[in-house]
Amino acid sequence: MAVLNFTLCCSKLNCRPSSPSFPNLQIPNSTQGRTQIRITDDSSINFVESVSKACITALVSASLFFAADPALAFKGGGPYGTEVTRGQDLTGKDFSGKTLIKQDFKTSILRQANFKGAKLIGASFFDADLTGADLSDADLRGADFSLANVTKANLTNANLEGALATGNTSFRGSIITGADFTDVPLREDQKEYLCKIADGVNPTTGNETRETLFCK
Repeated sequence: MAVLNFTLCCSKLNCRPSSPSFPNLQIPNSTQGRTQIRITDDSSINFVESVSKACITALVSASLFFAADPALAFKGGGPYGTEVTRGQDLTGKDFSGKTLIKQDFKTSILRQANFKGAKLIGASFFDADLTGADLSDADLRGADFSLANVTKANLTNANLEGALATGNTSFRGSIITGADFTDVPLREDQKEYLCKIADGVNPTTGNETRETLFCK
């Protein structure tokens, strides 16, 4: 037999008897201004336990989902606070030498921004405008440049191993001397263009830029 506070039952579980199958309830007189429900059917206990278990299961499942999915691991603003660098106008902003691992710059305007020597492993530049940005000596391994505008950017000695560059990503007019494009998926027209200007050796990986682009 279990005793449940009436207000708790109504506000938290919405457990109003709506059919004859609901457990029998005994409502004794109360002299303290509060009414309690005495539940005489053991199935009511199972009902409450089932609701509790369902809630706990849902919470655990949600936490595991967000922890396991790398796509949801991006920090809203990383070291600069939640959502500070996402969808913002950061033209000319100085991020040089900063540690910005998994930083979220999605859809931001980053024209002439300075990322020289910054650690941007796994950062997202999805649909961002990086026109004229300085990405020289930056660690861009695993960064996402999908749909990004990277025209006229300085990628000298940048390490882009495993970065994403799908969609309409453009590197037109960029400086790529010593850049490492190992395992970067590029459209054929972009690859052909970059091979025309590729030269140098990446000082960190020791790989020749042309070789990482599989230039003929």
